[in-house]
Amino acid sequence: MAIARDHTDWRLVWVLWGAGLGAAAQYGKVSVVFDQLGTLFPGAGTALGWAVSLVGGVGIVLGITAGVVVARITLRRALLFGLWLGAGVSFFQALSPAFSLFLVSRVLEGVSHLAMVVAAPTLIAKCSTYRAQGLALTLWGTFFGVAFALLVWLGLPLVDALGVPALFAAHGVYLAVFALVLGALLPREDAVSAALPTAREVLRRHLRVYRSPWLGAPAAGWLFYTFCFVSFITLIPPVLDPGQRAAILAAIPLVSIASSMTLGVWMLQRMSAVSVVQIGFLGAACCSVALALVTGDALLCLALTAALGLVQGASFAAVPELNEAPENQALANGAMAQTGNIGNTLGTPVLFFLVTSAGYAAMLVVFGLVLFAGFAVHAFLRRRRTIAATS
Repeated sequence: MAIARDHTDWRLVWVLWGAGLGAAAQYGKVSVVFDQLGTLFPGAGTALGWAVSLVGGVGIVLGITAGVVVARITLRRALLFGLWLGAGVSFFQALSPAFSLFLVSRVLEGVSHLAMVVAAPTLIAKCSTYRAQGLALTLWGTFFGVAFALLVWLGLPLVDALGVPALFAAHGVYLAVFALVLGALLPREDAVSAALPTAREVLRRHLRVYRSPWLGAPAAGWLFYTFCFVSFITLIPPVLDPGQRAAILAAIPLVSIASSMTLGVWMLQRMSAVSVVQIGFLGAACCSVALALVTGDALLCLALTAALGLVQGASFAAVPELNEAPENQALANGAMAQTGNIGNTLGTPVLFFLVTSAGYAAMLVVFGLVLFAGFAVHAFLRRRRTIAATS
């Protein structure tokens, strides 16, 4: 793709970030109205949980495969495909189909989501100078937190006024608008191949990515981050001071975003993205152990969240830092989608089991060990890169 690298196209970066909000809303639009889905789909019972998890399941199975396909069919085509498919699915969901068909639509939405979260950050790296990549990709890293906040502030009032289907329809309009805008902004490029990868090639790509200390490093750290972040927000409320609980829960995603966009960006101008990720993991691990001693302390909760904010933004910045070729960046972003969905899926049930069996202090100690493992795996992979570079 002939996008200039002697300057950063901030207009395109912001539009791609805006498209990312639509991708994050594919999770969030169901999460924020989850308590109302029972009235929309009476009789679904415990199967309602699949309405949330099916989108992530696609990422677990097809994360790296998506990276291969996106690199082949071109980033532009993949992103536009994801946007148009997502828009169509949302319009279908606004028709209030039968629950079984709604679940099928969530699988298709997982495909759409995967195409967007692999293609968009790779495009952001391509249209940014090397110096600006850290800031641009840190901005990208805020897309989930910002999308969830907007869904609460704007989406829920829409649902209160017009019902859940109206939220799905609005999401469809949003994605369609960005598909039209990006269709006009993104230059065309030649596809490497239109052929889908074979099962043997998919396996080979998985082995290549997870054996590589360059391709696999961002995804390896991302596994530990996603294992912890959502589970922390989910499980910590009961031990917070009831008088401060609502304010702390509202502040947690905002503190994470603020930390990422201020301190994180400042640090990325002075050290490698991997170093920023490691500092974030180490700081969060220390805060977690301290919380085990004074469970529910508000300042420690916010400090832990601020440290995780460093991990959030710098993890995306590490992709182009470690992988210069766009096709390798697509693979690395696909691997991050895969490990991120694994972490999100496993984190809460595993840590909830610890809470119920051993208490919050034990859970927070294990939480700290998991975060330290994120630091350690980056140290191990950095050492492998150093050995490979000198041999």
